[in-house]
Amino acid sequence: MFEIALTLGTVAAVVVALATVRTAPDLPLAGGLALLIVSGVVSPREAFEGFTNEGLVAVGVLYVVAEGLRQTGGVAFAGQRLLGTPGSLRSAQTRIVLPTAVMSAFMNNTPVVAMVIPVLTDWARKLELSVSRLLMPLSFAAILGGLCTLIGTRTTLVVNGLLEEATGKGLGMFDIAWVGVPATLVGLAYVLAFGSSLLPERRPPMTQFDDPREYSVEMLVDPKSPLVGKTIQEAGLRNLPGMYLVEIDRDGHVLAAVSSGERVEANDRLVFVGVVESVKDVQKIPGLVPATDQLFKLDAPRAERCLVEAVVSNTWPYVGQTIRDAKFRTRYNAAVIAVSRNGQQLRGKVGDIEMLPGDTLLLEAHPSFVELQRNSRDFYLVGLVDDSSPPRHEKAWIARLILAALVVVVALELLTMVKAALVAAAAMVLTRCCRGTEARRSIDWSVLLAMGAGLGIGKAMETSGAADVLAGGLLDVAGDNRSVALAVVYLVTMVFTNLITAKAAAVLFFPFAIATAGELGVSPMPFAIAVIVASAASFATPIGYQTNLMVYGPGGYRFSDYARFGAPLSLLVMAVSLVVIPLVWPFQ
Repeated sequence: MFEIALTLGTVAAVVVALATVRTAPDLPLAGGLALLIVSGVVSPREAFEGFTNEGLVAVGVLYVVAEGLRQTGGVAFAGQRLLGTPGSLRSAQTRIVLPTAVMSAFMNNTPVVAMVIPVLTDWARKLELSVSRLLMPLSFAAILGGLCTLIGTRTTLVVNGLLEEATGKGLGMFDIAWVGVPATLVGLAYVLAFGSSLLPERRPPMTQFDDPREYSVEMLVDPKSPLVGKTIQEAGLRNLPGMYLVEIDRDGHVLAAVSSGERVEANDRLVFVGVVESVKDVQKIPGLVPATDQLFKLDAPRAERCLVEAVVSNTWPYVGQTIRDAKFRTRYNAAVIAVSRNGQQLRGKVGDIEMLPGDTLLLEAHPSFVELQRNSRDFYLVGLVDDSSPPRHEKAWIARLILAALVVVVALELLTMVKAALVAAAAMVLTRCCRGTEARRSIDWSVLLAMGAGLGIGKAMETSGAADVLAGGLLDVAGDNRSVALAVVYLVTMVFTNLITAKAAAVLFFPFAIATAGELGVSPMPFAIAVIVASAASFATPIGYQTNLMVYGPGGYRFSDYARFGAPLSLLVMAVSLVVIPLVWPFQ
């Protein structure tokens, strides 16, 4: 009884910490697991089994696949163009949840969410929408879509295997759709109806310390650019946050006050004005390159360069000279992209600008420039602009091909998800879609720690007998009423899948479901289906399902956000399931 009490107390403490303490979920979960290990409730071997879970490994490896797509611009620009420019928050959520639900029905929902998160984050920033109102709908739509087919979630496959062992008959590819499709339609309607009112809007606060520097940047349209022939609006050049297209220089003729209907032509010089974060966005648009000729004379390949800001000191030997006369590129192996003076952009040809002390230069250079010039008297300050390396657009087709192969191989069940993800990640590195250092840096270890610790706590619930005690007591209230028994099985599974994990809850409560059907003398199918849906439909906490954990940090969510928005959805899906299941799979 001591182990049961300690386990339940630890789980309660972890849930309270997640709900009240503003910290990443990995710390409370890891702390709870450590307590259970030290107290002897669960052995280290059993506790750490979660970290070898195939689903956890697949998530970690998929971060590398997503990094390859990000470094090449393989899905970001195309994804944002596909998502378009919605007129409202509800329209934005609709553009996210509908395709996500469809995709998740035919491929595991974990890679769907892993691939979409970076695209959605950039898209939200460009539209000036709070990402906290988009990522949870993404996760919930992926979970709901996964309920529609046998391969949508790993949990469904696990329970189907148990069902085949118990009854000798499993589910077909679309059998679960009888309950999954109605639940998905009702669930998505709820998400779209209440997503704007129940989800928090968390934006980074604007303070007096925000960067006020603006730059004037000229970008050249490559003749092979996919933007050629498109209007400014169609090319996505009108709605850039923090940046404005001022004019187009076309064969020496300046087009000022550019309209949204103006078409882009090859070799156009597009003049943008904006802050450095937006300069990064413009650099990532395929077919646009900085217009300065000095870029092509730098030693390092462009994919190995980044943006650097450097403030000219009063001891710079070339003060008062133009950038061209100072031979900046030759002396520093860096090209000046733009210049900011007193926080304001300087117009005109970059090479003709006379440099003064205090001018901030936006450079394209090799990252080693920062180390070489950090202590130089030529500059007051030298700083690297994070995540500013130009995408390797020439390799985008390779990254897309790798992603398509991953989807097809998993959908046809030629390889398991973890094997296919490992092959895809290796292909991304070998084809140089992303480098080894980038691959290592891309993995969010805090998410993996939280997932592994959550699985370990679930194992402790199982080995200590705490889950059996709770489940047995709850099932006793059902009596001989078949409908009540079905509701209790569903409710208990649903509660535990939110407290531990979907797979752990499914495996734990499937035997209870079969035993309950045997005691009542009825078909086990409705009870098995109830376990499948209840264990996969985890919305009320971030720890029950891995896609919820994946969006927890990037969305800036708190534990209570899931309870407020996800608990009503859990009850809606439960109501739909308890009505539909006995109709499709009768008790007799």
